[in-house]
Amino acid sequence: MTTHPALGLEGFNRSTERQRMHLLFGVCSSPIWARRVLAGAPFADVDALLDRADRVLAELPDAEIDAALDGHPRIGGTVANASSAREQSGMAAAADDVRAALAAGNRDYENRFGYVYLVCASGRSADELLAILTDRLGNDPDTERRVMRNELAKINRLRLQRLLSEPSGEARSST
Repeated sequence: MTTHPALGLEGFNRSTERQRMHLLFGVCSSPIWARRVLAGAPFADVDALLDRADRVLAELPDAEIDAALDGHPRIGGTVANASSAREQSGMAAAADDVRAALAAGNRDYENRFGYVYLVCASGRSADELLAILTDRLGNDPDTERRVMRNELAKINRLRLQRLLSEPSGEARSST
C-alpha cells in the first residue's frame, strides 16, 4: 500500500464536502454528528475542529448516540475496522480467562444498560479493560450514560487527531 503525507487540517478543509463527510463518518458512525461537525467547516485550527466535535456530540439525542455506538464492536470481540482493531490492540495478548470474563461482562453490561460497553481502549491492556467494565457495571443507568458519552468523545477526538496527523493509505486518496 502506498502511503501519502498526513492529511492535516489544511487538507481536510480543502477536501470536498463529500470527502469530509466520508472521513468524519469513519470517525463516528452517527450521520447527524458528521453532518453537524462538517457544518462548522472550514476550521481555523485543530482545536476548533475538536471543540466542534465535542459540542456536537454533547448535543446529540440518545437515539443518535445509539447510532454512533453501532460503529463500535464489543471489547474483545471480532473487530472489523482498522481503527477499532488498533484501539483494542491491548487485547492481542489477553489470556483466555480474561477474554471469557470480558465476553461475560459485555453480555451483563448490554443486558443492564441496553448498549455496547464503550471505553477508550487505546493503550489499555485486556486486564485494565476488564477492571473498568467490572467497575462500570456498578453504575446507575444515568451515570453510565454520561460515562459512555465521555468515552465516545475521547474516541472521536483520538480518531480525529489520528486522521489529521498520520500518513494516509491509498484508500483515502481515492475518495
